[in-house]
Amino acid sequence: MIKAIFYSRDNKVFGFKIKGHAEYGCCGKDVVCAGVSALVINTVNSIESFTEDCAVTEECQDGLVRFKIVGNVSPQSKLLLKSLRLGLCSIYEEYGDKYIQIYFREVSHV
Repeated sequence: MIKAIFYSRDNKVFGFKIKGHAEYGCCGKDVVCAGVSALVINTVNSIESFTEDCAVTEECQDGLVRFKIVGNVSPQSKLLLKSLRLGLCSIYEEYGDKYIQIYFREVSHV
């Protein structure tokens, strides 16, 4: 199962952690994993390419990606993070919580 956690401070999203594998299909044919991966990679690349925000990305094995924006979050990054949330929620609605779960955490730091 994929677990996605969005981190916010003062109700403003500044990062996320995505971990796991959906196991919806066999390796290389898992449409849930492929969809989540495409959304996450595109969000990270877009924020790094199209904004001036200082972002930290950590990718580990076993399907773990941690991403956070250090400092102020630009309007462009806010929109890109909302877009990621929309995409992941759409996958959740289509495939259910057996394959993906999404959490929202208000934190003082990550």
